[in-house]
Amino acid sequence: MIIQKANERGSGDYGWLKPNYYFSFGGYHNPEKVHFGLLRVLNDDFIAGGGAFPTHPHDNMEIITFILDGQLEHKDSMGTGSVIYKDEVQVMSAGRGITHSE
Repeated sequence: MIIQKANERGSGDYGWLKPNYYFSFGGYHNPEKVHFGLLRVLNDDFIAGGGAFPTHPHDNMEIITFILDGQLEHKDSMGTGSVIYKDEVQVMSAGRGITHSE
């Protein structure tokens, strides 16, 4: 068992986005926390109202989004679009490749 304490996470502040990183990702790198088995990314992201992840690609991964507060609009290249609300979960399979925005 590995315990990741909240005060040991990496963090960032991009104005509209304030992520807390459990593993190295994006602008945060910690060689001792590169990933956990097949799990590459686990972030707690705080997104300001009106903030957005612009359209970007993924492939060969499952992306799971939990909404703890507020709502998040999702659109992808498969024609899927929805609003995810507090206490809802979205699972997106990137397969051979997909682009999406939130």
